[in-house]
Amino acid sequence: AHRIEDLNGQRQDLTSAIAKLRRGIADLDREGRERLAASFSAVNQHFSTLFSRLFGGGKAHLALSDADDPLEAGLEIMACPPGKKLQSLSLLSGGEQVLTALALRFAVFLTNPAPVCVLDEVDAPLDDANVDRFCTLLSEMAGQGTRFLVITHHRMTMARMDRLFGVTMAERGVSQLVSVDLQHAESLRETA
Repeated sequence: AHRIEDLNGQRQDLTSAIAKLRRGIADLDREGRERLAASFSAVNQHFSTLFSRLFGGGKAHLALSDADDPLEAGLEIMACPPGKKLQSLSLLSGGEQVLTALALRFAVFLTNPAPVCVLDEVDAPLDDANVDRFCTLLSEMAGQGTRFLVITHHRMTMARMDRLFGVTMAERGVSQLVSVDLQHAESLRETA
């Protein structure tokens, strides 16, 4: 009889633990959905604004797809550059895709800023007008506390940076790192 009481007590403890675990999972799911909805809304709002700025017009938005549960849904990026119809990201040109991706990347940064961001040749497929808009936005973003490390070969992008780092090869097989503080160089030029 004592053994049966022990087993019944253990069974009741397990049943109670299972119920508590299910409540915990339900609470986590609810909180996850609420956080995802809030973050998605903020990123979508920033994305729409930044898209229009980078394109000089047009509109874009994000949409959750393929599931009733937002935790399992996919993400669709719908974009409408100036003078075009609303379409999926995959139907845009290479330069348009880059600008759209940059708008999304910066929208995430505005929602959840990071101290450092590395951008590798993101300006390569862009024409000069788009590089200018990209650099203007990058300057504004840098003013909000994020440091950007931009790897580029584009002359306009290099001209708009605060500091340049480059590698030169004075003689074959001997590389040397060169650093130029453009703001300091500008102040020296003005005093000369």
